[in-house]
This record gives sequence, structure tokens and C-alpha cells, in this order.
Amino acid sequence: MSVLGAQGLDGGDKTMLPSGDAVHTIVLSGLGGVGKTQLAAAYAERMWEAVEVELLVWVTAESREAIVSSYARASARLAGVEEPDPERGALSLLEWLAATAVPWLIVLDDLQAPRDIAGLWPPTTRTGRVVVTTRRRDAALRGYRRVVVEIGVFSADDARAYLRDALDSKAEMLDGAAALASDLGYLPLALAQAAAYMADRHLSCAAYRARLAERRLANMLPGPEELPDEHRVTVAATWALSVEQADRLTPAGVARPLLEVASVLHANGAPAGVFAAPAVLALLTATTGRKIDRHDALDGLGCLQRLNLITLDTGSSSRTVRVHALVQRATRDTWPDERAAEVTRTTAAAVLQIWPDVEHDASLGQLLRANTLALNAAGGEHLWELDAHEVLLRSARSLGEAGLVAEARDHFDKLHISAEQRLGSDHPATLTSRHASAYWRGEAGDPAGAVAAFDDLLIDQLRVLGPDHPDTLTTRHDRVRWQGEAGDPAGAVAAFEELLADRLRVLGADHPDTLNTRHALAYSRGVAGDLNGAAAAFEELLTDRLRTLGPGHPDTLLTRNNFAYWRGKAGDAAGAVAEFGELLADYVRVLGSDHPLTLNTRHNCARWQAEGGDSARAVTAFDELLTDYLRLLGPDHPQTLNTRYHYARCRGKAGDPAGAVTMFIELLADQLRVLGPEHPHTLNTRRKLAQWQQMPENMSE
Repeated sequence: MSVLGAQGLDGGDKTMLPSGDAVHTIVLSGLGGVGKTQLAAAYAERMWEAVEVELLVWVTAESREAIVSSYARASARLAGVEEPDPERGALSLLEWLAATAVPWLIVLDDLQAPRDIAGLWPPTTRTGRVVVTTRRRDAALRGYRRVVVEIGVFSADDARAYLRDALDSKAEMLDGAAALASDLGYLPLALAQAAAYMADRHLSCAAYRARLAERRLANMLPGPEELPDEHRVTVAATWALSVEQADRLTPAGVARPLLEVASVLHANGAPAGVFAAPAVLALLTATTGRKIDRHDALDGLGCLQRLNLITLDTGSSSRTVRVHALVQRATRDTWPDERAAEVTRTTAAAVLQIWPDVEHDASLGQLLRANTLALNAAGGEHLWELDAHEVLLRSARSLGEAGLVAEARDHFDKLHISAEQRLGSDHPATLTSRHASAYWRGEAGDPAGAVAAFDDLLIDQLRVLGPDHPDTLTTRHDRVRWQGEAGDPAGAVAAFEELLADRLRVLGADHPDTLNTRHALAYSRGVAGDLNGAAAAFEELLTDRLRTLGPGHPDTLLTRNNFAYWRGKAGDAAGAVAEFGELLADYVRVLGSDHPLTLNTRHNCARWQAEGGDSARAVTAFDELLTDYLRLLGPDHPQTLNTRYHYARCRGKAGDPAGAVTMFIELLADQLRVLGPEHPHTLNTRRKLAQWQQMPENMSE
């Protein structure tokens, strides 16, 4: 398929379309408003003025009847005799075209449906040429010696140049022209009609943008008597006709609501899975009054694609759906408030439904976050009715899980502000976002700031929820965790012991939160220096995890991981390696080889191989692990950086201090860029680098 940008509409050589003996019919396909008709007209004019054709027939192909009658009129003019039967007259023209040596060009403008031209395609001859313009991109438009040319929008430079010409290069009118061109998506028809509107009202581009932000698109286009020459309808009306056609295609009634869903997602790419998610299928079923399955939904996307209302990228891993931003705007403008709320919340639920628990595909996570931002921009008020929609929180967590910990902190800070403004300072959603903000503040390298934020939150939760509410207890738990990270492990042990007593009283011994506090307490004991006590506490906890959760539960596996770790720290490196080896097999079986906890276990296994004296084997293991982390999480994820740190240490201990120094230098540069100079991990790497540079032969933990 050939592609031609709409920037070729200004005449001259840029109007050249595919040519040669192999090409007889050129089908110009594109979204309504990209300038297909103007391009065809410029091409026809050039051919006529160059005397490359002696017969030019322009057909407005809005229906089969229109095509037949236009053919019949052309036949009558050629023969000098009008055929009473239009069908017979049309066939007479086709017969004449097939036999003549006269060079001819037939333009079929705005073909509405491929079936309208069935049996009426001009014949393929040595002297003839055909140009078709259409909003369709059906397979039926392809055929022998036909080429389909996708017409795009203006380039940014050509769009600005168009506005300069349309507004007579008046400086006062062109203020804000670049921004307006971007707002209109560089769409030629929209730019032309906006320019006519501005000229008639003496509005600058900036003033037009200001009105456009406050009004519906249809109210910012010229009236019927104000349209530029050769514009029959506004761009919004053009798209409305396309939507009607798409909605009539099989499966009927599905295309319009799918376009509504697309109108609140990211214009440059939304995963096709969103449109087949259970929430959207339920919306389609309710809208059409019949059961709609995922195959119907995907076929409905095909209907929109056939009318050039969307572009479906089948080559991408998530089959992304793209739609022009102005089509989105025109679609949303037609909604009553209740429909806007229904579509926005449905789409948010669908995005959440396809969001994986573990983001193995970093590009999909980024795509889902971008679409959540688009959802919030298009209909954010509907995501805050009564509560904060879970997709807003999931998107923020996704940033942290992708290693963008500072961005996650900042995002939750914004959610906190929004929640407080929309729902009030004591609303559960406000308290939840404050909790998450404090947590990611610690993950971003500010444990003391996290403790302070949790202290402030705890005051409000005690007042609003009371001391025994699960959320209050969870805040105490996370506050103590960051207290230990901030350099007070002994204080953390004491605080966890107090919290454990309260959780035992409120929740009971076997509640998951109680077991989690026992887990954190055991870990804090180890950090505080009681290595044997930590190992013993994890061994006791493991017994209870096995009894209450079973051997395959992630929390049970995590407890086994920590038991092995502290067993190694207590001096039993061989026992730790053996335990991690068994645990790794279980993680692969339960969670898969690419799950973060599986990778973390591989990391621990390699670390304790090095601690046990098998540095060569550990170097190989870290090298393989780093390859997988780079593939799955990317170079800037905290786990990737942590693995590089331990890989460098291990390489030094294996007898390659120069290699260790090189790796630490490279790691430090990346940590400064990703984490900042004051992050504890950055400071630790700087310290280790200095030690290896000064006395690599004496390095030890």
C-alpha cells in the first residue's frame, strides 16, 4: 500500500500520484477531512492542463444511483443521444471507454461503499486512468492494477503555511497559529473551516483556540452559507456520516459505541484488548440489546477501520488502536452527561481489567499509563464520583513497579491533592493516596521523609478511623518499616513488637496482616544485628504460613526466601544456597520464570553462592540474571541496578578488581541519573567504588 501525505495538496510536482503501466486505478483512502477530493482535483487539473487526457469525467459517487446517472450523462454527451435507461447508458460509457484510443480520466469522488461500484469499475485499458476518493479501506477496493494510497494529514510546517495563506499573512490573526494547528490535528478540512470561521469574525488563532476550549466543535465551524468553496458539509458532519455507515456494517450497532470508548483513550494508541474487555462487552450488549462477544467487538473495530475512523496497528504486540484527536473531540461533543459518565467509567474499568498483575511488558505498562492519563483528561470528573476510580491508583503504582519511584511519589502527591479537593480531607481515597505518597517517598530514597509523612497521616487516621481500624494499623506497619530504613532498626523492632500485640488483639494470630507484621519484625531483628533470632523467627513464621496458606502461596514462598537469607547471614551460606535452590524451583513452578519474585530468588541464590566461596559460578549466574532483568524491566529499574551492584562486588571477589571498579563507575553514573545523588543506593555504590579503588585486594563485606 502506498502512503501520501496531505502536504501534497498545494499543486506542482507534489500532486504526482503513482503512475506507470502497472497502475491503472488509484484509490485515495483516508479519514474524512484529509483532503482526498482536493488532491484528486489537483491531479485531474494537472493532467488536463498538460493535455495528457482528452476526456475527463468527474463522478460524485455518493450512491450507486449517482454513479449510474453520471455515467449515463457522460455517455449521452459522447454519443449525442440520451439513453432512456440509465443502466444501459452507464454500460454504454464503459463499452466506449474500453474501445477508444482517446486518453481518458474518470474520477469517482467520495465513494461511499464498495458495493456501489460493483460492475461499474471503468475498464482497464492502455489509455485510461481512474482515481477514486473514499473514506473506506475495504479489501474489495483492491484489485488488478489498482493501488490504494493512504492520505494522511498536513505536516506541522504545511499546516502553519496553510493558515498563513488562508489568513492573508496578517500577524495579528496568526498569533497562536502553531498551537491551533496542533489542536486541530493538522487536518486540512478542519484548518480550512476554522480559517473561514476566523476570517468572518476577525478572530486570531489564539482567540479561536480559547473559544474552542470552551465550546463544542460543531459550534466553532462555519454555517452552511459560510463554508469555503467546494465544502459541502462541515468536518463534524462528514464524520457523523462515516460513523453511521460503520455502525450499519456487520455486526450492526457495535461501531458507534466502540468509537465512543476510543474517544476517551489516547489518540496515538490504545490497546485493542480494552475494546474486548468484559466491561466494554457489557456496554456493547446493553447498547445493542443483544449479546456481544469479543469477536463481535474486534469485528466492530474492523468496521471503524474500514471507514478510516480508526487505524488498527496489527503489527504491534498490543494491536494498538489510533484515532484522530479531533474525531475524539467531535464524538465526545455529542454526548449527554449521563452517556459521558457511563462511557468514561466503563472504559476505565476495561483498562483496569486488562492491566496485568505483573508488568512483564514495559511498553504495555507505559501504554496503559498513557491511556489512563487520557481518560482522566477526557472525563476525569467521572472518575471521582463518590470515590477515586481504582485505575487512577493502579496507574500510579505502575510507575513505581516500573522503577520510576520518584514519578510514582509525585503522581500520588497529585492524586492526594485531587482527592482532597474533590472528596474532602477525611475521605478514605484521600487517606489512601496520602499513604501511597508516603510509601513511595521512602522508595524514592527519603525514608526520614516517609516516616514524617506517615506520622502526619497517622494523626488523621486515629481521629477519623480510630486506633484499631485496619488502615490505621497498616499505616503504623509501614511507618515502622521506614523507621528501620532511616537508620533506627532497634526502634523498629520495639515498634513492631507493639504493633504485633495490637494486631493479635484486633485481628487474631492467623490473620494475614498479623503474619505480615511478624515477617517485618523478624526482618528488623536481623537488621538490628540479631541474625540467629531473625532466622529462628522466620522458621517459626514459615510453620504458620504453611498451616494457614499452604506451600504454594506467595507469602509462604516469600517467608522461605527470608528464612534462607537470614540463615546465610547467620553463617550458614551453604544452607542458604541449598534453600534458595529449592525455593527457585517452586517459584518457577508457581509463578513462572519471569516473575519478579523468581528473579529475586535467582539474585539471592547467586549472592549466597558468592558468599559461600563459589564466586566464579556466582559471576555466571549474575550475568545471566542481569540479561533477564534488562529484557524484562529495562536498564533503569531498581532491581536491575541492584543486580549490577552485587554483580560488580561478586566480580571483584572472583579476582577481577579492575572489572569491578569499571562496573561500579558505570553503575554510579546511572544511579546519579535515575535515583539522584542522595539516594542510599547511590551513596552505597559511591562508598564501595572508593573502597575497591583504594584497596581491592583487601575487599570484604
